[in-house]
Amino acid sequence: MKPSIALRLLACLALLLACAPALAKPALWVVKDADTTIYLFGTVHLMPSDAGWHSPELDRAMADSRTLYIELTDDDPANMAALVLRYGMDAVHPLSSQLSQSEAHRLSLLANKLGVPGGMQTLNVMRPWLAALTLAVTPLLKAGLDPEHGVDKQLKAQMSTAGKPVLGLETAEQQIRFLADMPRAIELALLRSTMRDADKGAFQLTELIDAWKAGDVDSIARIGNDDMRRREPKLYQLLLVQRNQVWATKIAAMLQQPGTVFIAVGAAHLAGPDSVQARLELLGVPVERLP
Repeated sequence: MKPSIALRLLACLALLLACAPALAKPALWVVKDADTTIYLFGTVHLMPSDAGWHSPELDRAMADSRTLYIELTDDDPANMAALVLRYGMDAVHPLSSQLSQSEAHRLSLLANKLGVPGGMQTLNVMRPWLAALTLAVTPLLKAGLDPEHGVDKQLKAQMSTAGKPVLGLETAEQQIRFLADMPRAIELALLRSTMRDADKGAFQLTELIDAWKAGDVDSIARIGNDDMRRREPKLYQLLLVQRNQVWATKIAAMLQQPGTVFIAVGAAHLAGPDSVQARLELLGVPVERLP
């Protein structure tokens, strides 16, 4: 059972949804030269409170690192709400007017079935990309998954408690504009794909969750990336390939400064032929996966 395009999209941004039981051991990589060590770790950004995912290797890498980089650090509720209002709402062009009558009816039924607060009235003033993410996220939030328990949040808290700096590779506005600046046709395609698969809910993520907790990168690529590359190649280029190239360039530049750094980004960015590691290799920077 494959995740919808919207759920794979969440995996690319800061909304990848997963729960992981104890004994999980997600994959960890290292980039190093004579005086610099950079760890790369794939994350999930929304977790249940009882999820266990630490390993001794991960804890050692965190303890040794002087700085943590995550995708973004300015994702506080007030900033995110302001950005959603700016880039995700469109009361002038109701969403129902951009869909066929049957699609609008289907969307209304889904909104009620999934428990979207306010139902179709809420979705109708949203841009298609925001409506798609709302449909995908709502049932998972209702199932008890919490962004405050996400891996990146926990890593940030751990490093901050240790008095170490936490920096962002991007800003919240940049991440939202990856979606908001899409051509409207791609936005609507994203929404329609989400509507087709919305009934499957959180069960769609089971295979992806199992792959992440086992460190099965090939399966993460197959489940999380391959279908998007086939069905939405422009979206795949925008959200994965281009961002991975930018991050790889930044990571290569970090090798010019001595010390140890820990970098944690969504697991989909560290899987497949267009991964951050693959981009680093193209830049002449070897990457080693730790056992």
